[in-house]
Amino acid sequence: MLINVQGPLNIILNRALLNMSGFKKLRQSHKKIITIITSLTLLYIISACTGIQTANVDYFADNGTGNSLAIVQNPAGIYHKGITYVSYQGPFEDPYIASYNHKTGEWLGPFRAGTSELGRREGRTKFDNHGKPTLLIDDDGYIHVYYGGHGGDKHHGTNTLGNIHHGANKNSISKRPLDITEWDEVDNISVFGTYNQAIKMDNGDIYLFYRHGAHRSDWVYQKSTDNGRTYDAPVSFLKHKRRTDLDAVDSWYAWAVKGEGNNIIVGFDYHLCWDGRAEPSGRGHTTERHDAHFMSFNTQTGEWTNVQGDLLNMPLNREEAEQKTLAASTGDMWTFNGSVKLDSEGHPHIATNYGVDLGKKTGGPKLTHHLRWNGSDWSQPTTVNGKISGESRGDFTVSSSSNIEFILSDNDGTDATITRWVSDNGGKSFSKKDELLRRPSSTFAVSSLIENSHPDARLIVAERSRLTPHRKIYLVGDNGPLGRLLQDATLEKDSSVFVSKIK
Repeated sequence: MLINVQGPLNIILNRALLNMSGFKKLRQSHKKIITIITSLTLLYIISACTGIQTANVDYFADNGTGNSLAIVQNPAGIYHKGITYVSYQGPFEDPYIASYNHKTGEWLGPFRAGTSELGRREGRTKFDNHGKPTLLIDDDGYIHVYYGGHGGDKHHGTNTLGNIHHGANKNSISKRPLDITEWDEVDNISVFGTYNQAIKMDNGDIYLFYRHGAHRSDWVYQKSTDNGRTYDAPVSFLKHKRRTDLDAVDSWYAWAVKGEGNNIIVGFDYHLCWDGRAEPSGRGHTTERHDAHFMSFNTQTGEWTNVQGDLLNMPLNREEAEQKTLAASTGDMWTFNGSVKLDSEGHPHIATNYGVDLGKKTGGPKLTHHLRWNGSDWSQPTTVNGKISGESRGDFTVSSSSNIEFILSDNDGTDATITRWVSDNGGKSFSKKDELLRRPSSTFAVSSLIENSHPDARLIVAERSRLTPHRKIYLVGDNGPLGRLLQDATLEKDSSVFVSKIK
């Protein structure tokens, strides 16, 4: 009987097995050699059978928790000095940080960077998912991660800029520059935040944008001039307020990023936050959102303007936004806001996701659309992936006023896909370029594009399977995912995720 083992050692082993008495007849002086060969062969067989020592997988971690990533927490990854740093929501909704060295091909981490109150709240039976991490690297090289908040909890006191829900917005800073292995939790930002977006300006000033509470809250920013060690008090720029014509409250979802020079640009949509039983179809509290807006913030003068340069009153309310910042009206369609970028002419481009309200809590599936300012008017939104129905999310780059590239999470039947879509006519139409990742019977959650991204590492992807509450996390670039050894990607899981099933 021969043993089916690949490699040069199979010749030695099988020759010996053909003559079972061969081992007994070998001279005493060769016993040590035979022992070594036999031991190596057995190790080779074990390795081949288990695959643990040599198998590579295309994900870098398998301990993502819940909805581990979202575009609104921006940036979740940064490329800096040959290293891509990535973050995601891991066990107990804590922030986890890993890094990939593009020169050596080596992974480091992931390491837990802080402790989230969301994953340890009293009575927790499901994921909250609002405290996913956001990264920033200051001018001294220290890495900052913002995480853990969904509006703050009642034990934090009164939120003067909105209402509360759960968790506490937190900030952790690496103990050493560009070192993700150890972290300090610092108390320097408002606990009432959620949806963090971190921006470092050319002069080193840091702006942290977020919603100051739960649904019925202002959107604010906090500014730091000392590399994120201290922050000024929150400043409101989008105002929530009670409506007088409906049993509802005006609210918002925003996405902020550095623009040209001293400017920060903001894309946002309007959230009609109904009182529980006032929603016309009887659905109670929903995520009803509409339209796409744009404005710009000059951090040097403190002035906010619309795309035409008109000054805006701050904090902006719904009435003035409808008059001065509206880029696209979606009518009865429900939206899910995306990102905003500038082209080489300084004109803004907006990604927004919208679709028909089908009566669900979230309305219905929403597809990614693109629109742009041409210097005098906003274009009509164009569907990026060309589908009539379905769900997609993604981010984009604009290399010129004509050339636009989206990377989208999408679905193909029951398969989840990550695909690239390109336009060479300013967004009038898009065509599929290539597919970067596909997984059966799954859906994907994605980050925004990694800041200053390397071609091999454009965005972070979490695979959501109905078969397990744990999420595989991928780092995907132009040539697909960057994997690692299975044993290194297999991590400690969060056993508390099964509590909702038990109850």
